Amino acid sequence: MAYNVDIDRKWQQYWEDSQMHHFNPARMDKKLYVMEMFSYPSGANLHVGHWYNYSLSDSWARLKKMQGYEIFQPMGFDAFGLPAENYAIKTGIHPQDSTYNNIRTMVKQLREMGGMFDWDAEFATCDPEYYRWNQWLFLQLYKNGLAYRKNAPVNWCPNCNTVLANEQVDEGHCERCSTEVTRKNLTQWFFKITAYAQELLDCLPDLDWPEKTKKIQTNWIGRSEGAELVFGAEIDGKPALDHDGQPISLAVFTTRADTVMGVTYVVVAPESELCDSLTTAENRKTVEKYRDETRKVSDIDRMSTVREKTGVFTGSYAIHPITGAKVPIWAADYVIAGYGTGVVMAVPAHDDRDYEFAVKFNLPITRVIASADGSPDELPFCEKGSLVNSDEFDGLTSKDAIQAIVSKLATTAQGALKINYRLRDWLVSRQRYWGTPIPIIHCEKCGVVPVPEDQLPVRLPYDVEFRPDGESPLKKCRSFIETTCPTCGGPAERDPDTLDTFVCSSWYQFRYVDNKNEQQPFARDKVDALCPVDKYIGGAEHAAMHLLYSRFVTKALRDMGYLGFDEPFKSLVHQGTILGSDGQKMSKSRGNTISPDVYIQKHGSDVFRMYLGFGFAYTDGGPWNDDGVKAIAKFVGRIDHLVEEAQTWPQNVPDTLDKEGKDLQYVRHYTIRAVTHDAERFQFNTSIARMMELLNAINKYQTSAVHIDNALLRQVTEDLLRLMAPFAPHFCEEAWSQLGYRESIFKQEWPTFDPFALIRDTIEVAVQVNGTVKFRIDIPSDATADQVEALIKADNRATAILADKELVKFIYVKGRLANLVVR
Repeated sequence: MAYNVDIDRKWQQYWEDSQMHHFNPARMDKKLYVMEMFSYPSGANLHVGHWYNYSLSDSWARLKKMQGYEIFQPMGFDAFGLPAENYAIKTGIHPQDSTYNNIRTMVKQLREMGGMFDWDAEFATCDPEYYRWNQWLFLQLYKNGLAYRKNAPVNWCPNCNTVLANEQVDEGHCERCSTEVTRKNLTQWFFKITAYAQELLDCLPDLDWPEKTKKIQTNWIGRSEGAELVFGAEIDGKPALDHDGQPISLAVFTTRADTVMGVTYVVVAPESELCDSLTTAENRKTVEKYRDETRKVSDIDRMSTVREKTGVFTGSYAIHPITGAKVPIWAADYVIAGYGTGVVMAVPAHDDRDYEFAVKFNLPITRVIASADGSPDELPFCEKGSLVNSDEFDGLTSKDAIQAIVSKLATTAQGALKINYRLRDWLVSRQRYWGTPIPIIHCEKCGVVPVPEDQLPVRLPYDVEFRPDGESPLKKCRSFIETTCPTCGGPAERDPDTLDTFVCSSWYQFRYVDNKNEQQPFARDKVDALCPVDKYIGGAEHAAMHLLYSRFVTKALRDMGYLGFDEPFKSLVHQGTILGSDGQKMSKSRGNTISPDVYIQKHGSDVFRMYLGFGFAYTDGGPWNDDGVKAIAKFVGRIDHLVEEAQTWPQNVPDTLDKEGKDLQYVRHYTIRAVTHDAERFQFNTSIARMMELLNAINKYQTSAVHIDNALLRQVTEDLLRLMAPFAPHFCEEAWSQLGYRESIFKQEWPTFDPFALIRDTIEVAVQVNGTVKFRIDIPSDATADQVEALIKADNRATAILADKELVKFIYVKGRLANLVVR
């Protein structure tokens, strides 16, 4: 047939005309919701990463379609945010224009990929019809106390001129532009994801997700059981007061209340208002300088255990809640205002970080825990044990001491057991143009006023100077900002920020199901019928952001009555990364990128797809290899030739099988079993390798069989095509039609293996002499050890070996090997 792109186009048109990829709700009982993480349309063409994700997940979906499932596989575009905006800034083209142009190009290329996408469900997140419901979601969270506004320290990229989430800071630099990140205080909107911290942990074990991803989320949520203890504070010999003139209490969370008698200093976050209140006039200049330095360091770097400790004395003192002793209060960047209470009690004798800090700054180190069993307990001794130097608590075990100390402090309201989480609330404000406008109005008389739902969407204006200059672009657009308060009718201003684009992707799986609904984001009955998503495929880099945020939003929508289930994605698969042929990450500067279009024009899209499946373990990825593409092209060519021969072979029942026929039948059914097993688990490389072995077995049968049964060959060839169809859909459609079938190969049933065909009359076993393999022999599969020994002794090769030796022992491992022990 000479497979090429013309055949691709032919079958793409056939699929489009027959609406084969459209979901049929009448078969809801067989539904399978397969979804890939949608793409950013920030560049003009699909790259190899798109192909690796979308084409092979499509192969899995096609396999399931042939197994009888009704596939819902939608596609859309994650069109808002920094990627699209930066592309627009670089080219000078308005983000709206460049984004929609890129989407048109990507739709064309995704269709030419041959993906089984249901384009009726398509949307882009920059469509007002979509982001209207982002705004609706914001308002529902706000009404239910899950969206709030506060002044908080944030990561700030001075080049992108926007807030960055902690996950978007890489070793102190912006992950997109590599500019050094600073810290600044801004009034921001947050979603209260912490309200679901425990449930987000509790539901993880039941998810069919990679264990590494579940571990990342577990660590990110960071549940700790401990106690909150309260220290007093003193400045210049008097009780310390905050800016409102109220006495300052220093609440600390600790998992080691048993060590409280060893506290020799207290640390506060340098960026906190508390630090400002506790800094004496004498120390202010030093502290301010240190605070400026801290603003340049990301939270992630500040929490690093290997980073050198830094800090300055504030000049004030904490009052120990039990002894009343004064201990110095330091500002140090390893304590972060947004984590816990922003205050840490330091016990250098029993904490590595505190010990390192105390040694560097020559602070006291007091042992209060000793080994309970007499084992070595050199400082810092961080294990639990028995209390020493702890007055009334001496001799108690750590476990008993925690209870005793917390109980004592509870009588003065200075101690209580508590559960703490590392998870912080989700900061959703962004000082960018290309995003969903926040549906809030600020009125001098009425304060913060939500936009009425019947006024949604708050449309993003087109005529805006979107190049960043340190201020929200929308703030400079007076026609947008100036509005009327919906409560009092007076003059007011819209919120100038836009929403984090992870809001767009936190619920998009539900909009796909009902994307043309103009009355609500989705109908509950439709979403409850199709969701959760059965198989979700995408990058592992989203473990602590998109995947966590989507889980939170799903649970919040459930509690508000819009959903009837707990989790958005039942099963999750991460694809690996394709590297350049040099083993390095692909980049234009390295000159190691590859263009899919070049290979597709030369070989057809199925050869490119099959190489992606064969050349890499899907979840790992690896370096590109042009020779692998050539090998797949040769493999497809051999099957093409086989199909030409098969057109003349009869479709009747095969004759009674001889030995060669049984051997081919064995490989046929072994291949069906192996491909079904491996492809189900996204092990596409081994699946395609098994198909190659089956083709070799067919060729061997053709050249070595005494009697060639063409009816058997026809059956085996058709099974090979059906196994190959998900990985080479255009080629196999054409081949199937050439064999005389009018109906699509994807309307055929997936082959099933016959377990009886895998029971062989004879098997091959290795024959060893004193543990060294000497030859192999075919024996009846049901032969006893005595029968195998007799067969081997009758073999001329064994006769020669045993001619001058004594057989001491014969060992037979059934179905595998025989060992002759001789001397």
